[in-house]
Amino acid sequence: MDETLERSLRESGAQLAPLGRRTVAFAIDDTLISLIFVVLLWEPIAAAQSTEEIAALINGVSLYMVMTQILYHTLFVWQYGASLGKMAMKMRVAEAETMQIPRLGVAFNRAIFRVISGMVFYLGFLWAFFDPARQAWHDKTARTLVVNA
Repeated sequence: MDETLERSLRESGAQLAPLGRRTVAFAIDDTLISLIFVVLLWEPIAAAQSTEEIAALINGVSLYMVMTQILYHTLFVWQYGASLGKMAMKMRVAEAETMQIPRLGVAFNRAIFRVISGMVFYLGFLWAFFDPARQAWHDKTARTLVVNA
């Protein structure tokens, strides 16, 4: 692990969050966002006559889903230092240098690259399993760490 990261963790007394809890938090957050769209699309999907119509409905809202993910993660990480999933798993996101709640620009960067991390076969998330600081791509680009709350 990078010396700067080690020093920040040591000085703050924070501990890196376990990857298992991060995985559960990821599932909670994505399930919440998906449920919103299931509720919004329930009637059109029920009225669809074929799987092609359902696929067309979902494709039609995919950009909105991505925008919702970015907005959700940006606002929660910026305001509370954690998404609802991370709060439930007792974790928080911190800027690696200061160990403080991420600023708006940092939270926005992290949210955008979180989507990109998932779009590339989830390789950005898998990266954390091999990184000494447990940083996924979105943590690396935003210079953040996920620590126990």
